[in-house]
Amino acid sequence: MTEPNPPSSASPPASPLPAAPPALPGAHRGGYQREFTAPLDIVVATQTEYPSVPWQPPVAAPIAPPVQGAFSGWALGFAVAGLVFSFFVGWAFPLGFVAIVTAIIALRRPLESRRVAVWSIVLAALSIAYSALWLVSSAQQAGVIN
Repeated sequence: MTEPNPPSSASPPASPLPAAPPALPGAHRGGYQREFTAPLDIVVATQTEYPSVPWQPPVAAPIAPPVQGAFSGWALGFAVAGLVFSFFVGWAFPLGFVAIVTAIIALRRPLESRRVAVWSIVLAALSIAYSALWLVSSAQQAGVIN
């Protein structure tokens, strides 16, 4: 029989990494060097490093003016429609009332055109007056009023 190999004096090979317990998902593994909200190290190139590229601030996009005339435009449209219809029929006075209410709302808003709103009120009042004349003359012809 052969004898088993005698134990050698050499030590067993060591593992390169120590055995670590399995980490839970989301556990810190030591890979981060700074906090998430810590400032970054920013390297700024000076003009002497890049003499051929002068720095210029970025051009800002032009800001669009706010939308104006939404209510005053609608009020003018209702006033003109009420005035045109009041030339032909007497029942166009509701358009005049809608135009006056919309023009008053436009006068109370800061971005609306006051000139258009005032014109809307004037034309709407004129359309109500024409409609009233139509209704009065129709009532007189029908014998409702004397």
